[in-house]
Amino acid sequence: MAFQPIWDIENGTAFAYEALVRPSGGGSALEVLEQITEESRYAFDQSCRVKAIELAGALGMQSILSINFLPNAVYQPAACLRKTIDAAHRVGFPTTRLMFEVTESEPSRDPAHLRAIFTEYRAHGMITAIDDFGAGHSGLNMLADFQPNIVKLDMALCRNLDRDPVRRAIARSIINLCGDLGIDVVCEGIETLGEAVALRDLGVRYLQGFLFAKPAIESLPEVSKDILRAVRAAHEDSLLDRSEPTPRQACR
Repeated sequence: MAFQPIWDIENGTAFAYEALVRPSGGGSALEVLEQITEESRYAFDQSCRVKAIELAGALGMQSILSINFLPNAVYQPAACLRKTIDAAHRVGFPTTRLMFEVTESEPSRDPAHLRAIFTEYRAHGMITAIDDFGAGHSGLNMLADFQPNIVKLDMALCRNLDRDPVRRAIARSIINLCGDLGIDVVCEGIETLGEAVALRDLGVRYLQGFLFAKPAIESLPEVSKDILRAVRAAHEDSLLDRSEPTPRQACR
């Protein structure tokens, strides 16, 4: 199990750490996920949750712990949540600091079932999120049905956003829509300073990606203060440039 931070650019601290499955000897999550069968899906989902919570407690995590879940592995929301709550109580990790992400592209057999899962999690004060928003084909319908606490904008929409006016326009529309609905936005897969600054200029507070920190096995990686200062400085310069009058305005 590895952890990658979601960074709060405004106050320079970790907003959350996302728990990511990794092979014990190193490698990608795909190597693990390819081995999951329909029969092992429930056990895998449950063991990942418990492992992530136990590690968060052992590492003294003070931020939100974000856990990806498989909706088709949850046969009955209240019953399937029992082990999660027991693990959190056992290690002293507040359930109100647990965030559960479902990917937009993860197929759910029954939208009503996913709605019941989100409702149950919220009843326990947990945070809900739609991951990889924009990567699938049902994003807006999913958003209309579930209204999560958080939407994570897919990395493909964030890639080269500082140099791609089309992606920037799409991202701006999603960010504004989420703002209207009272939903926080996390942008993931950020790899360059330009991407981070462009998203900050659009009002995004929470960023995640290799620019800040790569996933670390069973540890909580820190973010370079130099990177944070660079993002803030470039964002402030951008705001200053937009506030300066043009030559025509200055002569009026």
